[in-house]
Amino acid sequence: MSELIVFAFPDESGAAAMSQELQSLQKQQLITMSDAAIVTRKPDGKPKIKQANNLVGAGALGGAFWGMLIGLLFFAPWLGLAIGAVSGAIAGKFTDIGIDDNFIKEVGSTIEPGQSALFLMVEKWTEDKVLPELSKYNAKILRTNLSTEDEAKLKAAFGAEE
Repeated sequence: MSELIVFAFPDESGAAAMSQELQSLQKQQLITMSDAAIVTRKPDGKPKIKQANNLVGAGALGGAFWGMLIGLLFFAPWLGLAIGAVSGAIAGKFTDIGIDDNFIKEVGSTIEPGQSALFLMVEKWTEDKVLPELSKYNAKILRTNLSTEDEAKLKAAFGAEE
């Protein structure tokens, strides 16, 4: 079962810094994430969302491959390539996997201008090795789908008071 954790940071760069640390931990096989997203709220109040899974690019690449392959069968590979890339990009744009976009927007609207949030969907993790690495970031736990005990342990690791 996936665990959803949302961290809030007092500045715009906090979420990006923790995200880089998580990528390093993922390379060390200490954590496996199925999705991640960063929301930064600019001083003018506008939110900016950056998701880890870019489905538009992946859809365009897959569509281009299949379009070119089908185009070869009908002696029009470049036309097939173009049609496949466009249809794949459109399919990727409207496909939603991982963390729900509406949830990201809803929770992202609760952070103040000049702050950021990191959304994580964790498949598995070595908690006793990951938490000490992440607790050095000045983060606050906004939301989780963890059990009450696990959420209390996570908040304690980040210095939150009960």
